[in-house]
Amino acid sequence: MAFASPAKTQTKVLKFDTEEDVAVALAKYTADLSEKYINEKGSFSVVLSGGTLIDTLRKLVESPYKQSVDWSKWLIFWVDERVVPLDHEDSNYLLASRGFLSKVPIPPSNVYAINDKKSPEGAADDYEDRLKDLVSRKILPISNISGFPKFDLMLLGMGPDGHVASLFPSRHHRYEKERWVTFITDSPKPPPPRITFTFPVINSASEIAMVITGADLAETTKMALGNGQIPGSTPLPCTEVSAEGELAWFLDKDAASKL
Repeated sequence: MAFASPAKTQTKVLKFDTEEDVAVALAKYTADLSEKYINEKGSFSVVLSGGTLIDTLRKLVESPYKQSVDWSKWLIFWVDERVVPLDHEDSNYLLASRGFLSKVPIPPSNVYAINDKKSPEGAADDYEDRLKDLVSRKILPISNISGFPKFDLMLLGMGPDGHVASLFPSRHHRYEKERWVTFITDSPKPPPPRITFTFPVINSASEIAMVITGADLAETTKMALGNGQIPGSTPLPCTEVSAEGELAWFLDKDAASKL
């Protein structure tokens, strides 16, 4: 199968005074994209991450969006997940359930959590198989550029070490080019066992929001967006994020303080 040539990612950097301002803007951005994609294709596929992202989505479950968004057309996935029971405090699913999913009427059948009864390798294989099934049933499209599944929106954060999803600077998983979902058993950040989307899947998304708040991420933000990368050093994973449509960085004043 021949694929189209990739266009250069459009990147915009949005700076806000406070984390609260980021939350307000992120809700409008997400709701607007929801309306756009539902009008275009009848559904809206959203990939969540863990960390502070779910809290920063809090305005989306308030008026007017709680009433105006067509939640029945949403499909929810995770860019990475800790291989723990879904009711475990370390679970990204539990984090999202408490802070977001329990507050809006997304059909449970549209929420794609991992199979928490499997090993890390088994959970990764299972999640990839389920994505392939959704592609075969024309629920998820395939990118005509990369040949990987194409999600409408990924909502991502990053760590102070520059990791994105569970793709860490010091782990080989960041270089995986064939698999859709891979697994890690020795994450440098606990808990060690995780599954994660690979960069070819992440970078096939139509839209990506990098949601970065707090002074502890200022240096990493500078390395990602400014000129803080040491010449000759291995690029941080966060610098390798791109989107087929637009990559939008949502920064509060603290995160942007070194730009």
